[in-house]
Amino acid sequence: MSGSEIVVIVLLALIVLGPEKLPEAIRRFGRVYGELKRMSTGFQSEFRNAFDEPIREFRETAQLTKDAVMRPMNEVRDTIKEVGQDASRSFENASRAETDPSTSPEASADPDADDEAKPS
Repeated sequence: MSGSEIVVIVLLALIVLGPEKLPEAIRRFGRVYGELKRMSTGFQSEFRNAFDEPIREFRETAQLTKDAVMRPMNEVRDTIKEVGQDASRSFENASRAETDPSTSPEASADPDADDEAKPS
């Protein structure tokens, strides 16, 4: 409510109740309003308390379920990542071996064998 609306309501109450009864009516209204406010606050508090525990349990169960699902998925992801890294390393080693003659299987054979094959 804005200030002008409150002024209009007070003026109407003054006209209807008169100047003698208006202060008592305002006090009574204030007490009733305060009691309603306390009841509302109490209801909200009890409502929150009643639902806090089930909601907390639901969140814990949801987190446990998420963890139970994600753990195997993470393990599979990590295993696939390791296999991919191993394959990549093997491919790089094979590529180096093909391009570097010193690492080829023929070059790694016994060097004395070449001497024996050559006529002197």
